[in-house]
Amino acid sequence: MEAKTPAASRTTMTDMVLPSETNALQNLFGGELLARMDRAASIAAGRHSRRITVTASVNHVAFNLAIPLGSVVTVEAAVSRAYNTSMEVYIDVWIEDRYNGKRTKANEAIFTFVAVDETGKPTEVPELVPETELEITRFDGALRRKQLSLVLAGKMKPDNATELKALFTKS
Repeated sequence: MEAKTPAASRTTMTDMVLPSETNALQNLFGGELLARMDRAASIAAGRHSRRITVTASVNHVAFNLAIPLGSVVTVEAAVSRAYNTSMEVYIDVWIEDRYNGKRTKANEAIFTFVAVDETGKPTEVPELVPETELEITRFDGALRRKQLSLVLAGKMKPDNATELKALFTKS
């Protein structure tokens, strides 16, 4: 299986916030944004694995800025790390000013997807080779995030979380 870059999975979805998608404050519902992020991330994971992918977990979501009615919203997703059958997908959400084109980062999230075969059984995915500084930073951080999650779930002993421990020890 040939390794791929994050760019090969990059998915961009742009849409406008409509009245039916807003809350009483006329901002985009958080659940609507989560659905948009899940769709973009699913496409990114599918592009990387060339398989059906299922959402395994929503690891992190930061709703940093409200997204008002009428906003142009862009959701960008790319695989940030690939493991045996799973992939971490990093998602950035941008608001675009329709009058001057300025983009502001509004939110971000990290989801995990698993590639499955036709019977629903997890199947191998290609390795990921990061290229840019940001891709390398996200790639390196992914292993620490995974180890932290496993330790907290009781599925890994803290002593075995070497990447995570390295954050707290002096070289």
